[in-house]
Amino acid sequence: MGTMPEGSSTAGRGGPRTLAEALRTRGDEELAALLRARPDLLTPVPGDLTQLATRAGTRASVVRALERLDRFTLQTAEALAVAPDPAPYETLRGLLTGDEGDPAIEAALPHAVDVLRRQAIIWGGADRLRLVRTARELLAPSPTRPSPTGLGPTVAEATAGMSPTRLQEILAVAGLPTTHDPVSAVASLVSLFTDRTRMAALLDTAPPEALTVLDRLVWGPPYGEVTASPTPPVRWLRDRGLLLPASPRTVVLPREAALHLRAGRAHRTVEPLPPEVRPAATTSIIQGRPQVVDSTAAGQAFTALSTVEDLLKDWHEGGPAVLRSGGLSVRDLKRTAAALDTNEQMAGFWLELTYAAGLLASDGAADERYAPTPAYDDWLTLPAAERWARLAAAWLTATRTAGLIGGQDTKGRTLSALGPDLDRSAATEVRRRVLDLLATLPAGTAPDPESVLARLRWERPLRGSGTADPEANAARNAAAVGPTDLRSRIAAWTLREAEVLGITGRGALSAHGRALLGHDTAPDDGTDGTGAARHARAEVLAADATAALAPLLPEPLDHVLLQADLTAVAPGPLQRPLAETLSVLADVESKGGATVYRFTPGSVRRALDAGRSASDLHTFLATHSRTPVPQPLSYLIDDVARRHGHLRIGAASAYVRCDDDALLGEILADKRSQGLRLRRLAPSVLAAQADPATLLDGLRTMGYAPAAESAEGDVLITRAHARRTPPRTPPAPVPDGPPLPDATLLGAAVKAIRAGDLAATVERKPAPEPAKNGELPRTTSAETLATVQAAAMTGAAVWIGYVNADGAASQRVIAPVRVEGGFVTAYDHTADEVRTYPLHRITGVAELADDSA
Repeated sequence: MGTMPEGSSTAGRGGPRTLAEALRTRGDEELAALLRARPDLLTPVPGDLTQLATRAGTRASVVRALERLDRFTLQTAEALAVAPDPAPYETLRGLLTGDEGDPAIEAALPHAVDVLRRQAIIWGGADRLRLVRTARELLAPSPTRPSPTGLGPTVAEATAGMSPTRLQEILAVAGLPTTHDPVSAVASLVSLFTDRTRMAALLDTAPPEALTVLDRLVWGPPYGEVTASPTPPVRWLRDRGLLLPASPRTVVLPREAALHLRAGRAHRTVEPLPPEVRPAATTSIIQGRPQVVDSTAAGQAFTALSTVEDLLKDWHEGGPAVLRSGGLSVRDLKRTAAALDTNEQMAGFWLELTYAAGLLASDGAADERYAPTPAYDDWLTLPAAERWARLAAAWLTATRTAGLIGGQDTKGRTLSALGPDLDRSAATEVRRRVLDLLATLPAGTAPDPESVLARLRWERPLRGSGTADPEANAARNAAAVGPTDLRSRIAAWTLREAEVLGITGRGALSAHGRALLGHDTAPDDGTDGTGAARHARAEVLAADATAALAPLLPEPLDHVLLQADLTAVAPGPLQRPLAETLSVLADVESKGGATVYRFTPGSVRRALDAGRSASDLHTFLATHSRTPVPQPLSYLIDDVARRHGHLRIGAASAYVRCDDDALLGEILADKRSQGLRLRRLAPSVLAAQADPATLLDGLRTMGYAPAAESAEGDVLITRAHARRTPPRTPPAPVPDGPPLPDATLLGAAVKAIRAGDLAATVERKPAPEPAKNGELPRTTSAETLATVQAAAMTGAAVWIGYVNADGAASQRVIAPVRVEGGFVTAYDHTADEVRTYPLHRITGVAELADDSA
């Protein structure tokens, strides 16, 4: 048997009559817990407990509170919505356990009732539990909205418009004595339906076909269509009130009769305990070997860093244009996917990750394009483990949801990568919760994804399904090929993204993933400290993750292996200066555990164009190669260097000059040069009508190695132009409702509400001119001055009406300290601080009947 919930000692008539009165019986810690659980009640801070109770009963606030309940707590509220109002705790327990009882439900029910009471969804003692009116309207059955329980209206509600004669006929056919009024007739029928013995005897006389009709309606929906001439089984049920008319062509099974057929249960299936997160079927392969998980995750983390670098290196000189509606075009997304050698969905994920981390943004120019931000250059200088921690922390807190890319919004428009409509406020909560569930499993254990989704649906059934019928949605989700609700889809994306990011390895949470979540340190309950304190904690967790990952990442190498086939093999990650120089001197041929670079005439010329000389390249290769420099590579460098710059191109419109007359004649005779429209101006100079860049590219295509020169005749060194956006801040996550208040704000809010409630409810002595029509009482200036002076001498508190400089009137409880110069300095209980008030703005004053204030 479950223990009686808190509040059971409240006597029936001595208990609170309203929610506001119930809140007044709470301590400060209980009020703070309510405001923490429902932070929307704090905006703005209520003036008193009556305002707090009113706000807690508004539809928007109640819907938000119900959406954050787990399945069993929600089922408890749903059962209370179909119970009498008010309902004793025993009645509620019976609706959940049924006639036979259930120890698991009885053990879990007190906690569920306590949660509902703490969140002000129910109030009253255990003998008179009341559901907030708005919550009852949302959860109780109605003709336009079925109940989550599948129950219909009560007998009293279903017979509200029925004639008294018809009611007496039903009593007579059911074997009940007739009465003299409809109220007693309904009571007699309800008494029959709620009496297990008499109701069983009545159903024993029912035709089998009638019982079949009841079986179809008992678990909902309780409504059924009938013809003008119903069948005998339906007529038998209708004559005895087991089916009551809801409309000319519709009948309904009354709630009391349905509960008897259900053995007293309001729900077909009650789930008092959350579904267990089960290990995956393949877990046994690596279970007990968390080092395998950590190594796999570290490899994925290193690959993630390489992918982000490749992406932004490809956009180094400026990325694709920004669509007019924002975001990246489908064509550019496909190009990005091809460049990263992945699919479009994963390319969208990497784009959104770099955007969330503040490494990528639009440049804001007239011809708006995407480009790396200055933060990207700072990020590149960090150690690999720290760079990964920055990415992982950004992903964990971002509300940008890459999985939506390619889908459609509510208006049928396609959602594009980096577009404005990819934020989902639930993403952060779901992402964090999924990883927390993974952390509950032993190290090295991967979860069964379906069990994770089932757990999430139990924890937030309304938010997960978008409807108030969790049982129907559970069946729908079980029958679906994949998850259909947004929370489940985000959870599935989280499992996939965590794997490619390296937070998990082989589906199991890694050691550095646990450190990032803070499961190796004291948990953060979100109640201690301000936003700055939480930010500091996040930095500490990122540092812990960095320390856990660093030993698992390979050390950067300072050498390559040169081969005779004009390739270089990097057996691991290279140090950044070496990698940057080698990427200019050679082309990447393949990636993997080892990167293969290939030297070509074009790549060597690219290095020479960047200002390197042949001797610089020979020295560089000899210094960084563990193998001798192959002779073919040396010949290639010398050959390209010998021809590099032999032809010189500058601006005339464009010209070519060369000391070798025969070479210029060869160019003029080449048919491929006709498009450049060349002509000889002097023995060593050719003029062209093409611009220098076109002429440079044209001659290189023909197999020559020209060099550009300046107006002074010097060779121009061409380097890659790094295009960067102006300094940008990462996109701010879209909050899921009001932010969680910290302890300081909660304490101040509780004090303000208490003070305001004191001012609104304190008992006052009658003023000389009592208030009329809700106005503040008024006293003369002399009476006001005399009263506050007396209060200052005795230390008593008084009640005043006050009008501020903006003309806003308010009532306050103050304890005057000093009265001089037309001002009264007093401790204001409402504001919880010492304030000074001009006497001429005090409309009236009254002594308190109880000086304890």
